[in-house]
Amino acid sequence: MRSYSTLTLTHKDRVLTITLNRPDVLNAVNLEMHDELADAFNFAAADMDSDIVVLTGAGRAFCAGGDIEHLARNAAKPELFDHEARIAKRIVFAMLDLDKPLVCRMNGHAIGLGATLALLCDVVIAHDGAKIGDPHVCVGLVAGDGGAAIWAQRIGLGRAKEYLLTGEPLTAKHAAEIGLINHCVIPSQLDDAVTAFCNRMKHGSMQAIRWTKVLMNLELKRVATAVMDAGIAYESVTARSADHREAVKAMQEKRRPVFCTDNTKL
Repeated sequence: MRSYSTLTLTHKDRVLTITLNRPDVLNAVNLEMHDELADAFNFAAADMDSDIVVLTGAGRAFCAGGDIEHLARNAAKPELFDHEARIAKRIVFAMLDLDKPLVCRMNGHAIGLGATLALLCDVVIAHDGAKIGDPHVCVGLVAGDGGAAIWAQRIGLGRAKEYLLTGEPLTAKHAAEIGLINHCVIPSQLDDAVTAFCNRMKHGSMQAIRWTKVLMNLELKRVATAVMDAGIAYESVTARSADHREAVKAMQEKRRPVFCTDNTKL
């Protein structure tokens, strides 16, 4: 079993659970978690002791998106962002290349990259107190780390544009109603719902299940291949923008950002 600083991995009954483990900051993603996530999914693919993978978060959130101290450091030195932009692509393709069923136990809010991680899972089961959203544009960034690839595949281009262009979060209930996630349950039923789905998979033909997933992910990988490089490039450009610096400063000062209205100043 691999050991990580920001993730925990556990086995039970042929299920490998990957837990985002920074509960004190709502499992916000820092540079270390970026690096460890790609490796963890590659480990899961090769793990001989599991047939199913569950992705969840420790504590009361699934993943709150980018860690604010990490964002501030990158805004001050944008060249630091380029490394994690490359890692974001590795995470996306490591998840899409995983041939085992990947279930998201969305135990709380999934924001930004957290939403992308949840939506790249095959089945998403959330409790009804959770919200999901990708507010990249709210911090002056392009949603280039996978959001542009997966949202439209789940809910169609029109709805995906509405939510990615505004950064508006959805309740888990509404997300389930429009097909963004699979199921929304009350918190006390979340573990039972995830376990029941995993058990259903375990009693099936695992070879057929895996290869059906591989077949369906061919289209997702085609889309990801088409948009990820451009998305990362655009996000890297906006990571160097005045709007992003203003958004990070506003977050630190707990106020609304005042974005640039003159595009010549970008």
